[in-house]
Parts: sequence; C-alpha cells; structure tokens
Amino acid sequence: MPVSFEVIHRSQENQGRVGRLITPHGQIDTPVFMPVGTLATVKTMSSDELAQLGVGILLCNTYHLYLRPGHHLIQRAGGLHRFMNWPRAILTDSGGFQVFSLAHLRTVDEKGVTFRSHLDGSTHFIGPEESMAIQEALGADIAMAFDECVPYPSTYEYTAKSVALTSQWAERCLKVHRREDQALFGIVQGGMFPDLRRRSALEIVQMGFPGYAIGGLSVGEPKELMNEMLDVTVPLLPEDKPRYLMGVGSPDYLFEGVERGVDMFDCVWPTRLARHGTAMTGDGRIIIRDAAYAEDLGPLDPRCGCYVCRNYSRAYLRHLLKAKEILGLRLVTWHNLAFLLELMNAIRAALREGRFASLKASFLAKYYGNTKEGFSGSRRT
Repeated sequence: MPVSFEVIHRSQENQGRVGRLITPHGQIDTPVFMPVGTLATVKTMSSDELAQLGVGILLCNTYHLYLRPGHHLIQRAGGLHRFMNWPRAILTDSGGFQVFSLAHLRTVDEKGVTFRSHLDGSTHFIGPEESMAIQEALGADIAMAFDECVPYPSTYEYTAKSVALTSQWAERCLKVHRREDQALFGIVQGGMFPDLRRRSALEIVQMGFPGYAIGGLSVGEPKELMNEMLDVTVPLLPEDKPRYLMGVGSPDYLFEGVERGVDMFDCVWPTRLARHGTAMTGDGRIIIRDAAYAEDLGPLDPRCGCYVCRNYSRAYLRHLLKAKEILGLRLVTWHNLAFLLELMNAIRAALREGRFASLKASFLAKYYGNTKEGFSGSRRT
C-alpha cells in the first residue's frame, strides 16, 4: 500500500486518537492540520519555510492546477513534488468542491460535470475518470475520489440523488485509478440528513478505500449541525483507517473534530486571515492593521516562539501592512501557520497525557472569550 496508518494512542476522555500516517514522502503525526497550497504554493511561503515550520503534508487543488498551468506540464516537470520543490507529502482534492461552487457556471449529469472556467469562460468537463487522470499526473501521495458537494441548505431529494451519484462516481474512480504510489481516499457526503450520511458512509466504506474523508461540512451550516453530522458519520468509518474532515481549520472546529476521532484537517483559514491583516494569538484574533498597534513594540503573541514573534513587533508588522509591503503578508502568514501547527502539537500531547478536555476548555476560553467565532465559509480558494 502506498499509504499506511496506525493508531498509536486512544484517548480515555473521548474518541480522539493519536496516529501515524506513512506516505511515500514521509511520516505524519496525526491529528494533523494541512496548509492549503491551492496553486502549488501556500500563499507567500516558500517550500523551505514550510519545512522549517514542521509541515509534513499540504493540500493542492486539482481544479485550479488543471486550469493553470495544466496537469500535463506538471507531469512533464516530474510531478507536483518536483514542480514546487516540496519533498514532503501532498494531498490533492478531487476538484469537486470548486466545480460545484460554480453553481451558475456548470451542469451535472451521471457522466460528470460540464463547467465554464472562472478564468476565461472556456468550457471544460471533469468526471471521475478525468479527475483520476489529472490527479495521477499531478502525482500527489493521496488523491481524492470525485464527489458532489451539495450546498447548504439543500433539499432531502437533491441530497439523496447526490449521495447515489457520489457512490457511483467513487466506484468509477476505483476502477480507473492505477498509480501504485498514490493512495485514493473515498469521500462521504449526505448533506445535513443523518440517514443519508449513514447511507453514504456505509456505501463508501464497503468499497475498501485506504482512507476516508467527510465532505459537505463547513459549508455555511451552524456549528452544532456540523457536530451532529460528525457524531453520525465518524463512528461508521473504520478504526484502522485515517479520517479526514475537509475544509476545517478554525481552532474550535479542530477541537470538535479531534475529540470525535478525526485525524486530518485542511483549510485556507490561517492564510486568508493573514491576507486580511489578522493574526491568531492565544488571546484571540487581533487585527494588526488597527491603530491600537501603531506603537506596540511587543510581539504578536508573547507566548509564541515562532520566527516572527522572536524578531518583529506588532508596530513593525502594522507598518508593513499599512504600507502594502509584501513582507507584512508573509510574516503574518508565517505566524498564523506556526500558531495552528503548534496548536496541533499541543492537542496531540494532550490526547496522549489525558488532558484534552482541560486544554480545550482553557484554550477556547482565552481564544474566543465571549464570541462565537467559527469558520464555515468557502474553504479552499
């Protein structure tokens, strides 16, 4: 098998677990947060910098790379790892989320999806076979089956048809996927309907994928509803296979997923916040552009030991952002990624040491205070 997974510790407090995911490009400790490199780059960060931060796996986007620069060029370059000079693991999504987010630009049938490019309006078609061909050309360690991600809210009838289509497409992906050094994960859908979630999980698990993703969540639904769907879905996924919650990256959602037994997460959340001049700290988010930080010579987060917090002040970062200097975006991105990666380190340690509940309570109380912040918007753009 190109990818193997082992649970090395199970929490006594909840369903959380610490695991080890082994890929052709290295070992990853789970639970893990995967930064998003939509166009074969995590915005403003070099591959060397990501490695210094301790990133073991990142996500790249099939839809966007298909449109530009094109999967054939990347294949000729030796695959994504060589093309972007990234020696560690890569997961590519199927393109389904982006295609289905183009509601006014696409049509769906059993064969796949015909859509118009958001770049130039040109017409394209992606079905299960095309998605597999693109992802095999990209050469990621983990590819995802082509699925239909239904919007929120959706009717029961539409979602039921989508579940049937997702299962049909998953079978077709398995039939044509041939790359032996690449694992193919299945995706569970079902919208916000418990019985459809169960049906989708049972059908996808029966196909015997080496890993399973939970799709169609973090698409605008209330957090309580997402948790309800996780409670229904996760127990139906195999204990000995990695579980991946797609498009989730805010701290509250990470804690909720981990305690229910999820192993992998991805989201644009930390990099998007940085592009809007917002930094994550142990005391919550701060909008570093604000005038309150104009003369603040302290670090972004006094308790953070990242490169940015060791070397630069809030005042300097605000100056860079206000002056529209690219370095400002780079440094806040660096810090936000370091912050989330360190949070995952702390979560793994807390699971092993039986103090997950106390970490969750103390962290969330400081980070959110009296707010109800949580990310549930567009996830990988």
